[in-house]
Amino acid sequence: MNVSRLAVSCALTLSLCSGVRAQEEPQQGHTNTNKFRQMYQEFSTPNMFRTASGAPGPAYYQQQADYKIDVELDDKNQKLYGSETITYINNSPDKLEYLWVQLDQNIRSKNSPALQKNEETMAPADTPQGFTEKYLTPAFDGGFNIEYVKDSKGRALPYTINFTMMRIDLPEALKPGEKIAFSVKWWYNINNHITNRARSGFEHFPKDGNNAYIIAQFFPRMAVYNDTEGWQNYQFWGNGEFALPFGNYEVNITVPADHVLEATGELQNRKDVFTKTMMERYEKATRSFDEPVIIVTQEEAEAKEKSFSDQKKTWKFKAQNVRDFAFSTSRKYILDAMAVKIGDKTAMAESLYPKEGNPLWEEYSTRVVAHTLQSYSAHTFDYPYPKAISVHAKNQGMEYPMICWNHGRPDEDGSYSDRVKYGMISVIIHEVGHNFFPMIVNSDERQWGWMDEGLNSFLQYLTEQDYMENYPSRRGKPSTMVTYMRGNQDFITPIMSNPENVYQLGNNAYGKPAAGLTILRQTVMGPELFDYAFRTYARRWMFKHPNPEDFFRTMEDASGVELDWFWRGWFYTTDYVDIGIKNVRKFFVASKPNDEVKAVLNERNIPENAPIVFMAEEGKENYNDNLKTGKPQDHSTPLREYLLDNFSPEERAQLRQPAFFTEITFEKPGGMPMPLIVEYTYADGTTDTVTYPVEIWRKNDAEISKVIATDKEIVKIAIDPREETADVNITNNFWPQEVQKSAFDTFKEKVNKP
Repeated sequence: MNVSRLAVSCALTLSLCSGVRAQEEPQQGHTNTNKFRQMYQEFSTPNMFRTASGAPGPAYYQQQADYKIDVELDDKNQKLYGSETITYINNSPDKLEYLWVQLDQNIRSKNSPALQKNEETMAPADTPQGFTEKYLTPAFDGGFNIEYVKDSKGRALPYTINFTMMRIDLPEALKPGEKIAFSVKWWYNINNHITNRARSGFEHFPKDGNNAYIIAQFFPRMAVYNDTEGWQNYQFWGNGEFALPFGNYEVNITVPADHVLEATGELQNRKDVFTKTMMERYEKATRSFDEPVIIVTQEEAEAKEKSFSDQKKTWKFKAQNVRDFAFSTSRKYILDAMAVKIGDKTAMAESLYPKEGNPLWEEYSTRVVAHTLQSYSAHTFDYPYPKAISVHAKNQGMEYPMICWNHGRPDEDGSYSDRVKYGMISVIIHEVGHNFFPMIVNSDERQWGWMDEGLNSFLQYLTEQDYMENYPSRRGKPSTMVTYMRGNQDFITPIMSNPENVYQLGNNAYGKPAAGLTILRQTVMGPELFDYAFRTYARRWMFKHPNPEDFFRTMEDASGVELDWFWRGWFYTTDYVDIGIKNVRKFFVASKPNDEVKAVLNERNIPENAPIVFMAEEGKENYNDNLKTGKPQDHSTPLREYLLDNFSPEERAQLRQPAFFTEITFEKPGGMPMPLIVEYTYADGTTDTVTYPVEIWRKNDAEISKVIATDKEIVKIAIDPREETADVNITNNFWPQEVQKSAFDTFKEKVNKP
């Protein structure tokens, strides 16, 4: 039997056996290029600060920066004046000879290098507005004007401004465990964020002469000092956002007395700045968990639009353990709020918007804020802050601790399309969600934009789908990345790239990471393992500064799923998914060998009547239609005798009786490995879907074959039938090959449908 088994083995794998014998000279060696190799070269070495499991180590530290800030808004001239005292605590093991402070507003100075960073070509035609903005409008001067930097005793500290960074030289090094207090005074011109696009600024409303302010990056802020980079003093060029230490804030904001204002932190003097009626409504809102309570009505806001008070009010806020501070103010604002139960605590969901946002904002905004806090908390950790505020601002989408700016404006008559409505809901979910990433899980946005935008876009997708069945999510579903990933490789960069070096930031930092995490959750790991690992990462790094490796390692450590192949392909390269069907062959148990097998048997002097199970391939010389019927042993005497000799009648009754043996060769023209999801359709119309693990590609990155033994004939095969893997080319996903309809053909069918 051993000889016969060898003959069968070689007969069925003739080319392999011949290939081994034919190889005579050794080939040149190569380095390990296996897609499944370990990522020791890409990952930094674990240490006492960050462990191999992805958790903070026993020596992990982070600096603290506490702020006391006083600012005043000049509404008539659109200027902001401020002074601050920063208390900086050195928790690192290093002596610090100088401090780095971020002056992000300097990107808006009239001589900003950022104005010249991009390539320019002459367009043959342009809009009047575009032409005016490019060539006729003088550069806006909105950079910081630093009046002084002083130590705690009022003595001047030497400083050097390098674009958006300011180095403060210390008279003596700040030792580990020590703290230093210093003061800065400044002012700057506030930009119109509609005509001078920015994350911060004001919108002017010509019809009533008012401004609505969204103010952020408005004060000199400490840079991060950590164990991986030392000072994170990479300049702010506009795309990479912010890296900031945690601290406690006391902020006093002086604005016109008729303004309504909200900000990061808890309002300390509500009774001084709220009317009695507003107080009563706010108290009601703290007990309303079902629907928002309007605290400042549209009628009251419209009345204020005409007042233009010359008096002032100061709003006082305190915020504990936040990485930043922002505020919004205007006399145009309507305010509503409701309570949200999060674990054993209650948070306030709020919205601030002018009448131009209604009726859309009154109907949806605060309810969406509440839903977002609950959904994100379920996937990560209970939201720890006392409130979350959504502020209406045209063309905006930007986030800060407890407060964010969001677009979504109806037409003047109050009507709006589904596109506007769902766009508004999505941006609110996204920006409120940023409270979790990176406001609490405090990744370095300046270096790794995907760590906040990608993770947040993924949770946004889950939250949208939880908000409404079949919600029209823009990102998160893997199929949304197909066009991008099959695009021109000259304009695609790996996710693991600095945001300033990325061609398509939305796809690179938002869409592709979100789609990848959806694939991990739904296809590779499964929701149970993924959710546990993702929640572990979020909780490990709450109020800390994670790096990419901390995320990658935690996801593997907490799930027991090896994912080096995924991180390398999806994040470190621009490989894409393209898996197809190369060939399909059908075999049946036969009573005699085909010519190919005969030749092998003759070569080895093995008689044809040896106890061998022969196979017939459809279309070859030993095939006939009768082989499709009956049991396999009906066509093979050796198989029948083997079963009679080795199995009892009861055991034979339990054996499978496949008549059809289908060999499918799958190919992988794309470089990205992926689980192989295959749907088999049988002659009787039934289907089976089989998911082969990604490890099927570990020893052959180009193609693999599988043999499917069935009692029903396979008549159709489809790869990735539910579009789970972002396969960029579905023309090779089907057997028999299907003609794919173009978008135009689909549109014509829809239009012509009766």
